[in-house]
Amino acid sequence: MKRQGIIPNFAEFIPDHIEEGVLYISEPYQTAIHKCCCGCGEEVVTPFSPVDWQLLKGEKGVSLNPSIGNWNYKCQSHYFIRNNQVVWAGQMNSKEIQKVQCRDLQDKQNYIAHLNTSRDSNKNKRMEWLTSWLVSTVNWIKSLFK
Repeated sequence: MKRQGIIPNFAEFIPDHIEEGVLYISEPYQTAIHKCCCGCGEEVVTPFSPVDWQLLKGEKGVSLNPSIGNWNYKCQSHYFIRNNQVVWAGQMNSKEIQKVQCRDLQDKQNYIAHLNTSRDSNKNKRMEWLTSWLVSTVNWIKSLFK
């Protein structure tokens, strides 16, 4: 039976037994899990990151962005969680699903490339600073013996 609502449950750890209609949210581990809202019983994991899902907390409840597309499950259900409500989205054909999955993969690859570039840039800045500091220190020590 399709669900129309979901109850958020904030916990550090995800329990061993996942109940129907409950969205278990672990902020320390940046993830949530629930049973598919179509009633098929599959467990749906939604990790939080800039290229996965974002958890939004408001006065009316919690929301997950973007939609949840369970295309790897037999049910292939597709829905949003908005303010503790399940908003059903239209079914997608295999070509549409493939397009979304390719875009998601590209987004993740771009994000990782951006992180690597930032990390390398910061590493280079630290090396430049260290080199500059060493040169200054060596010059200062040399000046003591002149």
